[in-house]
Amino acid sequence: MDNERIAVLAHEKFPDRAKTALGVLRYGDQEVCAVLDRDRAGDRVADHVADVSDAPIVSSFADAHAAADGDLDALYIGIAPIGGGFDESWRADVEAAIEAGCDVVSGLHYFLNEDEELAALAAEHGVDLIDVRKPDDDLSVATGASGDVDADVVLTVGTDCSVGKMTASLEIVAAARERGIDAAFVPTGQTGIMIAGWGNPIDRVVSDFTAGAVEEMLVAVGDDHDLLVVEGQGSIVHPAYSAVTCGILHGSMADGLVLCHAAGREAVHGYESFDLPPLADYVDLYEDLAAPVRETAVVAGALNTKDVSDDAAAAEAVTEFGDAVGVPAADPVRDGAERIVDGIVDAGLGGR
Repeated sequence: MDNERIAVLAHEKFPDRAKTALGVLRYGDQEVCAVLDRDRAGDRVADHVADVSDAPIVSSFADAHAAADGDLDALYIGIAPIGGGFDESWRADVEAAIEAGCDVVSGLHYFLNEDEELAALAAEHGVDLIDVRKPDDDLSVATGASGDVDADVVLTVGTDCSVGKMTASLEIVAAARERGIDAAFVPTGQTGIMIAGWGNPIDRVVSDFTAGAVEEMLVAVGDDHDLLVVEGQGSIVHPAYSAVTCGILHGSMADGLVLCHAAGREAVHGYESFDLPPLADYVDLYEDLAAPVRETAVVAGALNTKDVSDDAAAAEAVTEFGDAVGVPAADPVRDGAERIVDGIVDAGLGGR
């Protein structure tokens, strides 16, 4: 809900390994009153991240509750570890939040509602445990209905996981709206769902229903907007996550693709024995794979330069990336997404 007052749990991971926490801080409508991180207690968010809402960093939920003068609505679990497990060191904070009358919102593969102790405690205190990664029960296979929605559809696709596809999607929507384009964000991952308040967690959906879960969302909102920006997941070359990437690609039946990459990334994150292909190869890979279902093209690129400290070097990296893939490119955080929207509009998408 809007103006929800929350604390975000990011123990020992903030900021670099707390993608969910950063996403909510940067894009959510929630008022973040505190971030929980035992290693950085006493600092402030602004000491580590400059371009998000500031808040104190504390060591426990009790400290967060005190920092918010006892006025908190929910605790968000702001970490998305590989495998999506629940760390037992978080339990005391989750229990304290429940006992304080706060809902707990989680994007983990571990469902809080299936934890007997937490579920019983939540029932006792009349609060909700919200597992955003739990898919709807009535999903089915795709029918091709995505191709019939009124809106133009753009999908962010990646050279790898964790390159900024969600961030690019949200920045594209914001820049398109600034231009007068009626654009909407279609979330497919836990952080995007926490920010937007709706969506399907595609990496948790039964494989046969992956494309259908994307289609369901597009059909639900596709006649209400001129441009839908679908949040991509994983990468088509990823040794673990390629299946969800292909499901979203085919289920969205996208009219255009935005290729996302992290500056300097040469190997698959977490699977460093797998080298990334040349950047230009991704254009053919994604376009060729989409073609039997929907003819599409890479129309723009988004380069994540957060690990490049020098602005001039970052600008040069963006230029080289755009040249390599042959489309307009920008770092949507550092530069804004206007140039990316240029590529979308120049391709005849978005009703402009």
